[in-house]
Amino acid sequence: MEKKIVGIGETVLDIVFRNGKPQAAVPGGSTFNAMVSLGRTVGVMHPEVPIVMVTQTGDDMVGEMVTSFMRENNVSTEAVNCLPGTQTTVSVAMLDERNDARYEFFRDRSGSSGSFAEMEFNEGDLVIFGSYFAVNPALRDYTRKIMKAAHEAGAVIYYDINYRKNHLADLPVTLANIEENCAMSDFVRGSSDDIACIYGSDDAALVYREHIAPLCRNFICTHGAGPVEVFSPGVHAEFKTAKVKTVSTIGAGDNFNAGFVYGLLTAGMGRSQAGAMAREDWAGLVKTAGKFSSCVCRSIYNYVDKDFYKKI
Repeated sequence: MEKKIVGIGETVLDIVFRNGKPQAAVPGGSTFNAMVSLGRTVGVMHPEVPIVMVTQTGDDMVGEMVTSFMRENNVSTEAVNCLPGTQTTVSVAMLDERNDARYEFFRDRSGSSGSFAEMEFNEGDLVIFGSYFAVNPALRDYTRKIMKAAHEAGAVIYYDINYRKNHLADLPVTLANIEENCAMSDFVRGSSDDIACIYGSDDAALVYREHIAPLCRNFICTHGAGPVEVFSPGVHAEFKTAKVKTVSTIGAGDNFNAGFVYGLLTAGMGRSQAGAMAREDWAGLVKTAGKFSSCVCRSIYNYVDKDFYKKI
């Protein structure tokens, strides 16, 4: 059966500001950013591998812009649900002096928040999933169902926790969903900020041992511009990241995810290989992930450059 890459998540229009002035207006969303970068790389170099984004838009001009952008970047729109009578979510991202962003979202609450497409999975498919979308109680019936379908089919699931302080009040409700997602995943990534928010500690080794390892064998902890720590049974390794003069950090983590999944695809890694990660396996995957992330930090856009595939 044909292998595909599937991203599941929210799509928004990001309007980026610096010093009170708009810099760009681009389609975004955590998983969406990763899928566009995969469309610009896998979609060009391996066109036989479908890149499918499961998401929803409003039936407005912004929604048309988003779906057109997906097609232009080799991302299938077959699993995009357009909700009649609604508007696509818009986010305002304010860049600070370190080029990090603060967000404010403007959502249309009139549509059905759970109206997402069904998806069939095959063994060896690669699935990217994460952020608050993955644990939102309003969407949990759907997200649990689609994650379970991917897991039971033998797809390799990459889960980015991506949980921020603005959702801290929801943690008593969402923690069980985070843990359930981890248990169905082959790789879990969390930033040091994520794990500090959820578990009260940014000690990645401690969090892996006490919270992640009982649920998922493989854990990646990113530390912003600092080293990347990886954990699997018998392995704890730390890899330095390249120093980059940033223009914007929007999409940096999302594109780390894209690069990691690109590495899984090109290495031909399935669930059995994911279950027996050696240090050298981690090294290659983290190196590729870092290239994607560094590329994005050098521009105002949320995804790798269109000619990036020539530089991997």
